[in-house]
Amino acid sequence: MTVRVRFAPSPTGMFHVGGARSALQNWIYARQHGGAFVLRIEDTDAARNRPEWTEGILNALDWIGIERGSYEGPYFQSANAGEHRAAADKLYAAGRAYFCDCTREDVQARTGSQYQGYDGFCRDRGLTAGALRFRTPDEGNTVVVDLIRGEPTWENKLLEDFVIARTDGSPVFLLANVVDDMTMGITHVIRAEEHLSNTPKQQLLWDALGVKPPIWAHVPVVVNEKRQKLSKRRDKVALEAYRDEGYLADTMRNYLMLLGWAPSGNREIVPWSVIEEEFRLEEVNPSPAFFDEKKLRAFNGEYIRALEPAAFAAACRPWLTGTETIPPPPWRPEDFDPAAFDAVAPLAQTRIAVLSEIVPNVDFLFVPSPEIDEAAWSKAMKDGAADLLDAAAAAFNALPTWDAESLKAALEEVGAARGLKLGKAQAPVRVAVTGRGVGLPLFESLVVLGKERTLARIEAARARLI
Repeated sequence: MTVRVRFAPSPTGMFHVGGARSALQNWIYARQHGGAFVLRIEDTDAARNRPEWTEGILNALDWIGIERGSYEGPYFQSANAGEHRAAADKLYAAGRAYFCDCTREDVQARTGSQYQGYDGFCRDRGLTAGALRFRTPDEGNTVVVDLIRGEPTWENKLLEDFVIARTDGSPVFLLANVVDDMTMGITHVIRAEEHLSNTPKQQLLWDALGVKPPIWAHVPVVVNEKRQKLSKRRDKVALEAYRDEGYLADTMRNYLMLLGWAPSGNREIVPWSVIEEEFRLEEVNPSPAFFDEKKLRAFNGEYIRALEPAAFAAACRPWLTGTETIPPPPWRPEDFDPAAFDAVAPLAQTRIAVLSEIVPNVDFLFVPSPEIDEAAWSKAMKDGAADLLDAAAAAFNALPTWDAESLKAALEEVGAARGLKLGKAQAPVRVAVTGRGVGLPLFESLVVLGKERTLARIEAARARLI
């Protein structure tokens, strides 16, 4: 059997990190078995679908390494409407489906409960119009063979007669999904746990249409720190948001694959080649997987620090210029100095956890004057700050060479004369020059900023204190 898997997102919003995890798992499984990865866009919800969401799916997959041209598709579910209707007609002709004109209110009135499923009222009424319902078996069990969850079993008598086509003849998700998988020859369905409750119904449809069901694998639901399922209304779930904040694709791929699975040797940060070699669907833990953003951030910092300097500088470029989805930096394009950035980039590389943090670390180099953080100003510019700035400016101005060691020694001497250690002495200078209380190593930063601009900013801060 040639393995054929599919990833079938709907173009109705941003790309969910849980969907990205499922896509990667399908991708790896196909590659491990010499099979095919099929991308199918389930676009039958005309009211919510938008072309830009489809393009967003393709861009997101490109970013995590599932690049256009390396898979089958994208196919569009809407193109298969004829096959969907034919399958519904086939089930009706075989007596496996029947028409029903009951409303939800009708069912509730008969059962006395808003929670009870459909009661089969129209099974033998012989209607020729209405919604089309599948006639579930009255006896026996439906056993789903799942690579992750074993063999979950449902009593058929507990499965309601579910709708497979609406009153206008259009198929619902359950039928369309099954027919598409049949048409595309899908052998393995690897998807999120939330679809597990649909699986016995879909397996009954496969059987009724005379085709062997696929092998199922339902990966664990992804939850937040409160162990609630990640929700786009409540949680940060859009893959694009993480990308635009400055998470590396390699980081995201590594971390997503750890949601329910782990490589050998008590390791977490591993090369993608190791994940591709070691990942096994059968080893995925069925328990909910916690999406820990703090851990992801720490991972990203590790990946950033491991980059070659040139690769780090290149990775920062979108935040130094701006893109369609990343806002421009606070300096004019003509004021950006690539040489100055290259000089401080190694200092920033060890200090940032996401690439967007490069901007507040280096902006002081490219703006006419720094934007002052008022909280940092209040903390640093206490009594004696004006005198210290005066003395620091004089000491810096008298230096024969403008280098980090000389600047440090000069400020140490200024601080010592006032009973201050270097950390206290440099705080007013840092805020005066960069606008912030924390940042890159001060003296290396002053070297790149240059003598003239450094002294001008100290003087401006001194004037503000008067």
